[in-house]
Amino acid sequence: MSRMKIVSVQLPQGLINAMDQLVRKGVYPSRSEIIREAVRELLKKELYALETEERSTPEYILK
Repeated sequence: MSRMKIVSVQLPQGLINAMDQLVRKGVYPSRSEIIREAVRELLKKELYALETEERSTPEYILK
C-alpha cells in the first residue's frame, strides 16, 4: 500500500456514532478504514459518471 497522509475532516456527531457502531460490531477495523472505503466508492461512482458523460451521444445527433 502507498504511504498514507493524514487528512483532517469535520463530521457530524451522528456520522461518528454510526462509524463507531460499525467498528464495535467488527464490520470495519477503524474509522479510518470506513472513510477510505467511502471515498474509494465515491471516486469510482463520480469518475464513472464523468466517463459515461464524455462518451455520450452529441446533442446534434439526437435532434
